[in-house]
Amino acid sequence: MIHSACVVTQSPQLAASLPNTNGLKLRHLSRRWRSVLWAGAMALGMAFSLPVQAAERINIQIGPIKQTIYVSDLEEFAQTGQVPARLSLYQALLTPEIQTMLNNRVALDPAMADRMVADILASPNGELLLDSLARVAPGLSVEQIRSAIGLAAKQANGLNMLGVLRAVPQETLDVDLTAALALVSQLNLSRLEGDALSTVLEQELLVSDEIELPDDVDPTAVGSMSVIQRSFKFVDRERDRVIPLDVYVPDGETAEEAPLVVLSHGFAADRRFLTYVGEHLASYGFTVVAVEHVGSNVEALNNIPLDPAAVEKPSRILPASEFLDRPRDVSYVLDRLEWMEQVSPMLAGKFDPERVVLIGHSLGGYTGFALAGAQLDLSALPPFCDSLTPVGLSPADWLQCAAVDLPVVTADLSDDRIVQVIAMNPLVGRLFGRKGLKEITVPSIILTGTKDGVTPTLAQQLGPFNQLSGPDHHLIAVIGGTHLSVGDPANVNESLTQIPFMPELSGEQTVRLRQYLKALSLSVVQQQTEQAETYRVFLRPAYAQEFSTATLPLRMTQTLPDSVQSWLRTVSPEHARAEGETFRSWAHLSTFDVRQSIGNAHRRMMAFLRQEQVSITVLYWPMGLPWI
Repeated sequence: MIHSACVVTQSPQLAASLPNTNGLKLRHLSRRWRSVLWAGAMALGMAFSLPVQAAERINIQIGPIKQTIYVSDLEEFAQTGQVPARLSLYQALLTPEIQTMLNNRVALDPAMADRMVADILASPNGELLLDSLARVAPGLSVEQIRSAIGLAAKQANGLNMLGVLRAVPQETLDVDLTAALALVSQLNLSRLEGDALSTVLEQELLVSDEIELPDDVDPTAVGSMSVIQRSFKFVDRERDRVIPLDVYVPDGETAEEAPLVVLSHGFAADRRFLTYVGEHLASYGFTVVAVEHVGSNVEALNNIPLDPAAVEKPSRILPASEFLDRPRDVSYVLDRLEWMEQVSPMLAGKFDPERVVLIGHSLGGYTGFALAGAQLDLSALPPFCDSLTPVGLSPADWLQCAAVDLPVVTADLSDDRIVQVIAMNPLVGRLFGRKGLKEITVPSIILTGTKDGVTPTLAQQLGPFNQLSGPDHHLIAVIGGTHLSVGDPANVNESLTQIPFMPELSGEQTVRLRQYLKALSLSVVQQQTEQAETYRVFLRPAYAQEFSTATLPLRMTQTLPDSVQSWLRTVSPEHARAEGETFRSWAHLSTFDVRQSIGNAHRRMMAFLRQEQVSITVLYWPMGLPWI
């Protein structure tokens, strides 16, 4: 697969010598492959600024074969969309997608540029970027690259791909295409954003408050009640849908006013993802129901055959109907439980079915917000999805586009029994239109992990949090947290913590975070009881900070700092990205038709392609990054 990329040289001798090309010509390359090849050729465009001497030519080296491209020709194509004569050989590659890519830019706040760049380059991702760029451009030293990045970040109009190509400190830039392809497959701008945001949030949300905690209450400790766990399957005959669920019931007398708690898992997970939360709450007298959404659980994903067409039609992986069915699953379960509470000895008097706290992860976060009053509004989604390029995807970007195939544009999925929401790493995107979460009036908490490579923090959590109105909403920032950091380690496949360039944390690293989430969920639920005042102290920012570790500092806030507000105005998806003025993330290369797979339960998750001694990681994403 990788060797076939070398036809960009248009060398008949080389093409004839490569395996598995089957006489592949440029005009026969798919749109996905064309984007990848040119993304590789342009990989250096992110990393340089304005020296005295500027690059006029780019020499693309593939083994002994070298081709020259003139930067002025690329500028002409970017400005006019017309292919200059010297680029006619590459006519099939110069698509409107590539023109957009050449014109895109990353906007940075000049006042924060030094700090942000320093933080990024000091991070493991930054070191990886520098090392990779040095391999891509062997004529430049790491220090030259480091200095150029610092200068480039201060440009008032941001980083422009052609501008940075002009900024290379030599007339001719040599690019090793093999190394460039590796960089393209490994680099993820949303992760670099997360690295910069990590330090900003950690420092600016730090509080020095001293809190006095009650001596006789520890919300992290196991409660006094034993827990009965039962599994059921409800059948919604109207929708012809089976709904499996686990119910955690306290064994003993409970307060009559006790609310019900519902857990909603993410895409390609199951109802056991937050088992530790359900067991903890039940030990304090609360009935917890973990709902499984059969159209988007792990079993549904495993039963889908490998389908390269899913790259362009995500509803082949996630049925569009799930965006309606998931909230309706919860409402149906609540209807049934309301009846069971009246007739079942096990459930009688255990909860108030009219007051429900929903805790959701990722796509389960979307489910919670839809139930809490955010109106599904897909009017802004089709143009966004039409503008996506294969090298411009985060998993959340791609997945939300499955909803485009819904037969409706708007829908009210709210359920007035929902009184509070905790959304962990939620997938929000453009599913709720331009009004976003402004319609939600119930108290809500958004938890974000700043190194979440699946639902990136800026687009999926910080921007949406900014849309919540009212004094009863909180943001919890897990500095360094990843997408699965909140999950029960016994129910998260350990292999997911080993994905190169999109790593997850191990269970040992997230122990303190899970302890805090037990305390958080309990204190939130207690706000619906007579114990509200006692547990309110555990919802303060200073208490969250006490669970910080060197790996995962914790912060809590009700308002974003001004620096982040400014950043959101500059580069948020609703502003700059909606106008196509920032670089796309290049990590999620669903562009390869990868059929080699490894692993057992997640054998379709990713493939490793190797050429010479360069490892190229390809996240084959439709089968690849579950638990969304």
